[in-house]
Amino acid sequence: LHQQAEQTCRQLVRTQEEHEHLLQAAVEQAEGLEHSLRSAEAVLAERAAQLRDAQAQLSRNKLLIEDLRGENRGFAMALQAAELKQKTMEEKNQLLEEQASALKQLIGKITPASLSG
Repeated sequence: LHQQAEQTCRQLVRTQEEHEHLLQAAVEQAEGLEHSLRSAEAVLAERAAQLRDAQAQLSRNKLLIEDLRGENRGFAMALQAAELKQKTMEEKNQLLEEQASALKQLIGKITPASLSG
């Protein structure tokens, strides 16, 4: 009975040592997983910050594009006005050239008559 008790005791000690080794391995594995989790959280936080920065830049770019579109509309209207003014000026210039030509012809007719008279 004593031998059987010692054998059972030794077996219990071996089982306890195995359990301690398994527990130690599980603790080390948990620590490794915890470290991996912290690393993943850090990477995720960094990516989230990059995403927020990119989103902010995108919002600024959208506002800038809208401002540029507004300016472009203003320039287009100013260009139309300038083209219309240029067309009007060209028409006036044409009219003045026609009047000048008519005056030259009239002067050409009047001058010989006044010289001979």
